[in-house]
Amino acid sequence: MLELTDAARITAGAVLLTVVAIESGGAFLVRVVTGRVGATDFQTSFFRAGHAHAGVLVILGLLCVLLTEATHLGGFARWLAATGVLVAAILMPAGFFFSAMGEGRTRPNRAVVLLPLGAVAIAAGVVTLGVGLLTA
Repeated sequence: MLELTDAARITAGAVLLTVVAIESGGAFLVRVVTGRVGATDFQTSFFRAGHAHAGVLVILGLLCVLLTEATHLGGFARWLAATGVLVAAILMPAGFFFSAMGEGRTRPNRAVVLLPLGAVAIAAGVVTLGVGLLTA
């Protein structure tokens, strides 16, 4: 049986509860693509991307939480390995959704800056975790 630290167990439990929010985003997306919510082609694309990134990054983030338990990382490196992707799971969907908000929008607004910040969080998290696993 896999023995999790309290931090990993609590983090994983909390993250699993966020799946309900991702589901509600999916319900919103269904309303957009069926025409019940008006959206431009740009907005529809960004809403789809935001929803997809949320789901995929939460799954990858949960895997990172579990894999970090197999490393000898400590301190900030341990936190980054375990939660870097989860930080991106907040930043990237927020970047897609928030930058597409507004009636008739056809281009992203300033919130698009969250996308590269999320990409940095993913890269930092997975590189730290990869090195931690290879050196354990």
